[in-house]
Amino acid sequence: MPSTSRAGSLKDPEIADLFFREDPEKLFTDLREIGHGSFGAVYFARDVRTAEVVAIKKMSYSGKQSNEKWQDIIKEVKFLQRIQHPNSIEYKGCYLREHTAWLVMEYCLGSASDLLEVHKKPLQEIEIAAITHGALQGLAYLHSHNMIHRDIKAGNILLTEPGRVKLADFAHWLSLMILAMDEGQYDGKVDIWSLGITCIELAERKPPLFNMNAMSALYHIAQNESPTLQSSEWTDYFRNFVDSCLQKIPQDRPHSEDLLQHAFVLRERPESVLIDLILRTKDAVRELDNLQYRKMKKILFQEAHNGPTTETQEGDEPEHGPGHTGTVSSVGSNQSIPSMSISASSQSSSVNSIPDAADDKSDHDLEKDHTVMSNSSVIHLKPVTRQMQEHEQDSELREQMSGYKRMRRQHQKHLMALENKLKAEMDEHRLRLDKELEAQRNSFAAEMEKLVKKNQASIEKDAKSFANDEKKFQQHIQAQQKKELSSFLESQKREYKLRKEQLKEELNENQSTPKKEKQEWLSKQKENFQHYQAEEEANLLRRQRQYLELECRRFKRRILIAKHNVEQDLVREELNKRQTQKDLEHAMLLRHHESMQELEVRQLGTIQKMRTELIRLQHQTELTNQLEYNKRRERELRRKHVMEVRQQPKSLKSKELQIKKQFQDTCKIQTRQYKALRNHLLETTPKSDHKAVLKRLKEEQTRKLAILAEQYDHSINDMLSTQALRLDEAQEAECQVLKMQLQQELELLNAYQSKIKMQTDAQHDRERKELEQRVSLRRALLEQKVC
Repeated sequence: MPSTSRAGSLKDPEIADLFFREDPEKLFTDLREIGHGSFGAVYFARDVRTAEVVAIKKMSYSGKQSNEKWQDIIKEVKFLQRIQHPNSIEYKGCYLREHTAWLVMEYCLGSASDLLEVHKKPLQEIEIAAITHGALQGLAYLHSHNMIHRDIKAGNILLTEPGRVKLADFAHWLSLMILAMDEGQYDGKVDIWSLGITCIELAERKPPLFNMNAMSALYHIAQNESPTLQSSEWTDYFRNFVDSCLQKIPQDRPHSEDLLQHAFVLRERPESVLIDLILRTKDAVRELDNLQYRKMKKILFQEAHNGPTTETQEGDEPEHGPGHTGTVSSVGSNQSIPSMSISASSQSSSVNSIPDAADDKSDHDLEKDHTVMSNSSVIHLKPVTRQMQEHEQDSELREQMSGYKRMRRQHQKHLMALENKLKAEMDEHRLRLDKELEAQRNSFAAEMEKLVKKNQASIEKDAKSFANDEKKFQQHIQAQQKKELSSFLESQKREYKLRKEQLKEELNENQSTPKKEKQEWLSKQKENFQHYQAEEEANLLRRQRQYLELECRRFKRRILIAKHNVEQDLVREELNKRQTQKDLEHAMLLRHHESMQELEVRQLGTIQKMRTELIRLQHQTELTNQLEYNKRRERELRRKHVMEVRQQPKSLKSKELQIKKQFQDTCKIQTRQYKALRNHLLETTPKSDHKAVLKRLKEEQTRKLAILAEQYDHSINDMLSTQALRLDEAQEAECQVLKMQLQQELELLNAYQSKIKMQTDAQHDRERKELEQRVSLRRALLEQKVC
């Protein structure tokens, strides 16, 4: 994208590389204006280094919207540097001088629009096909490189001397990728539509709905069927081609590559069709210049041949046919006349400053010199004053449309700025809420970590305590069992002694028993007792072990229950804490949801309010422009009616003669100045260059005489237009027709504005419903998360 630096600044190296550093006034000479428009003017010129003929488009970037103009210049230069195609105008460089960009391009004779203006009739179908074929080749190249022209029209399709078609004026070009980001889906089909309209213009001399206000025509096309060729003389190939280009749905239109295979442009035609057309046009331009020249020569020499002009009788009334039109004010001998489209810009500021020569030339000599000049000079395809007149007549409408476009761009800029601002506000608000939620979650996490550590420490402490209690309990049981075992052993010993004594007594009582048997019997009794004693001791130990195990299990159970209860209490405390934190977090999320909802509703209302206001301003501007256009059309019709009226007040004849006398005086001054300049140049110029000097002076002389001839007609017509004359019945009927047409255009505009307002209201309702759905879904998801 172009830099947003100050207009004319070359601090950015990327921008500085777009321009050459040389002084263009030293590199190019013989500048002659050949085109005029809102951007500035286009000049014929010669490169002093190569003697090559070039066209120079001068574009000022000072005054109002200077930065915007500068960015347009940068954009156009970048675009021209990128394109290289035989059907696109060749770019040769750009220079800067005194807040003006000199855009140097290859020289073209004129545009397809100039052909219509010169011949006053439509072009032939084979000529239209040849021009369309060349334009399509240039468009196919642009579209294949993801670029579009966006201003295809007859005035931007140029022709060179060898008959080559060139696309020009890329000030409106735009990258498809940029448009896709800014405006959604967008492609080269817009150029295809414009090409179809251009075909109708070449076939009917005027584009569709040319009598309608420009904006009204756009509204008409948007709500009605596509334009078509009106005449039945055209072939089906041509009709089908135009209908294909003018499909209202862009997706239905063919691509430029597809149209290159259409039978209309591929049908056989002579290779010299455009060269022949150019030659005929140059002859017509030359003849028109000669006619204007002879007209002024007649006025110039009328007084010299017939004596001083006297006022006519009061009853004499000059005739003016219905074709006379004009808006230029009457001028006297001391008033300046603006420079014309083919004059050298440095030498055409006023009539009094232009040297002329006619005092010492006879009619035959002057006619002879003019013929030589016309045949040797560069003949542009448009008459000398046509573009200047068009610019003057259309400047109001052009400024109106330019202002409307600037307003639309400004509105889009404001709306985008508001959307960006609200988006930044939303992002900041969302970030603030996220930080608040994150801070609360971090606080909750820290509290839970402390609680978990505390509970873990408590559990570990209780585990140690329980382990000590278990150990003590085991030691206590073991001590009791040891004590019980000692007591059992003591009782066994006592019982053993008592039993031993009893056995001894029994043996002593029985004297008949041998001693050996007594010993055996005692041993056996002793063994039996020991076996019994071992069994009793084992039974005791088993019972003690079982008791110890049982008591240990009971004790462990009590410990585990106590431990479980403690752990449950701790877990319950932790869960309660987590639930409290979740409740607080959910409450915060609900507050955040309500806050976001309030902000979204407010932002949507702000955007919709601005959009509504911008559409209101846009519609108000459209309505104002339409009303101004209606007034201008009515004013032009009244002027036309005044010019058509045959009867004029008696004083008009004397005023006409007075104006004629003023023009004759002006011509005399011109001729004297011309003679002086010619003599001066002949004295200061080498004799070998005299012929070239005379040619240049004669060329300038012819142009100025043609200017004076048209200025004379405009002055007379302007005088007539000031008269308040009564309209006849036919003019009244014409007024009624115009009023009906203008009323229809106004109704069409109102209908279109109502449609736009309804679409905007529907869009606003849709946006509100979508917001409600988003908010409702977000609330449902949040509540589901809470549950």
